[in-house]
Amino acid sequence: MLEVKSIDLHYGAAQVLRAVSLVAEPGQVTCVMGRNGVGKTSLLRALVGQHPVSRGTILWNGAKINALRPYERARAGIAYVPQGREIFPLLTVEENLKTGFAPLSRADSYIPDDVFSLFPVLKDMLRRRGGDLSGGQQQQLAIGRALVMRPKLLLLDEPTEGIQPSIIKDIGRAIVYLRSLGEIAILLVEQYFDFARELGDRFAVMDRGQVVYSCTKSDIDEGELRRAISL
Repeated sequence: MLEVKSIDLHYGAAQVLRAVSLVAEPGQVTCVMGRNGVGKTSLLRALVGQHPVSRGTILWNGAKINALRPYERARAGIAYVPQGREIFPLLTVEENLKTGFAPLSRADSYIPDDVFSLFPVLKDMLRRRGGDLSGGQQQQLAIGRALVMRPKLLLLDEPTEGIQPSIIKDIGRAIVYLRSLGEIAILLVEQYFDFARELGDRFAVMDRGQVVYSCTKSDIDEGELRRAISL
């Protein structure tokens, strides 16, 4: 379970996160929503250790991880699919997937069957270079690479951005399946309202680096949620 407690984040003198708190539990999808530039990606970068928080606490399964480096967080089961995918364009699909072996033991250094059952196109394109794939296929590759790490926390940054509708549906089905396993906490940053609304169990809306509205699926007020996003 991920618990974020009142974290602040600064880039030099500029404060980009202000007392942000949220929770992500196994078997649930926590959606972080809001307009561009409100701090959503900065939040994910703080969670994976790319930028240290200046105040507050990040707890993973009850342990404080503020001081852990990114590779240590990866070894603890935290996987990140960044906005823009960041696959290696000159490596093959298979080689890209195998970069997910880095935090694993030798015994676990193989590609799980789930990667190919969720995204069959990757199996068909194992020898193709990552840069030759379409944007949607690269997004599937980026998610597949994260799944190779056997994550217990999966952070997804705008996975539907610039993606064709058919692949958005594939990504949605993959998230539903991963949630159904009951073992992975999923934190989804998303602007596509209908996609997030359908998948989310918890919702947090950010504006100017703060969480300005939060709710669960059981107590959601869709009108209020939409208003918060449009602020």
